[in-house]
Amino acid sequence: MNSDIPLQLLGGLTAREFLRDYWQKKPLLIRQAIPDFESPIDADELAGLALEEEVESRLVIEHGERPWELRRGPFAEDEFSKLPEKEWTLLVQAVDQFVPEVSELLENFRFLPSWRVDDVMISFAAPGGSVGPHFDNYDVFLLQGHGKRNWKIGQMCDSESPLLQHADLRILAEFHETEEWVLEPGDMLYLPPRLAHCGVAVDNCMTYSVGFRAPSAAEVLTHFTDFLSQFLTDEERYTDADAKPAVDPHQIQHDALDRLKSLLAEHMSDERLLLTWFGQYMTEPRYPELVVGPEDVEEEDFLAALQDGAVLIRNPSARLAWSEVDDDLLLFASGQSRYLPGKLRELLKLICAADALHADNLGEWLTDEDGRSLLCELVKQGSLGFADE
Repeated sequence: MNSDIPLQLLGGLTAREFLRDYWQKKPLLIRQAIPDFESPIDADELAGLALEEEVESRLVIEHGERPWELRRGPFAEDEFSKLPEKEWTLLVQAVDQFVPEVSELLENFRFLPSWRVDDVMISFAAPGGSVGPHFDNYDVFLLQGHGKRNWKIGQMCDSESPLLQHADLRILAEFHETEEWVLEPGDMLYLPPRLAHCGVAVDNCMTYSVGFRAPSAAEVLTHFTDFLSQFLTDEERYTDADAKPAVDPHQIQHDALDRLKSLLAEHMSDERLLLTWFGQYMTEPRYPELVVGPEDVEEEDFLAALQDGAVLIRNPSARLAWSEVDDDLLLFASGQSRYLPGKLRELLKLICAADALHADNLGEWLTDEDGRSLLCELVKQGSLGFADE
């Protein structure tokens, strides 16, 4: 994508201008980011998803059995008929993984790395419905899909910001409004991390929230060190071969810390391992159980199917990305990684970007042994599958 072309989605800003001036810095209201937008899913269909076991869903009722009552799905069908006429919200996560038309909306955001996108959450709110003033630790685009929603933004927050006492919801105890807008279908609001905001439904409305993955420092350290430990032997330990006689045997000298930092730095600075972990971590699917391939696929049968007109598509729950290490390539597929020869660069780009793979666009890759093997392995793993399945 040309980063210097003005984008309707960004209100006429180029991707370069948006990233320079707004991304993770300040909010941006875009009127008619998607002109004449019509939601590809209606309220009944969203409620239907909330009945399913594999779908993550929540109900927030402002005046329920207790203030800001939270209920978790899956829900029974008659539960919705018992809800009050106003001041409740249904939130359904990762709708893009279950509704292809919702997934297609993400094509509008390809000026950002696809591996940074988390999911598309859709909320339906009755009049007055809200989840209270809060902040997120990640970037979010809020696209109005149906009806009207009033949005207020406030102060920047952090872990010290006071919250209401609530077991499940992080509702701000203090909200200092700075701006207010009413969004209609097609309007969109971008919010950077930690900015307080509060949305209240004016009427029955649906809002699409495109959120982004942003691992915390704690998650990075915890998960990377767990990953790193797989490659360390028990013999690699703290050593002090150059130690001097102790002046006070009870004192930990600073030279001991220098040795410890050296031990850590030796392994933490391994860029190849860091890249491998990061790619695997950022492509872990939200619902791993849905990325399940056939137990076995014979390459000969796989190739014959493609030559007979079969089409491969990406599993809606799968996540793909690639990178390069020296002369090799790394493909990340749903939390797993594989080193590949540099000659497969264009094939990796095709696998990650194409809506469908077939004999026509795969072309000579089907005669390449490494290319065929890779495609077959991705089908076995579950990241790719035949369209008729």
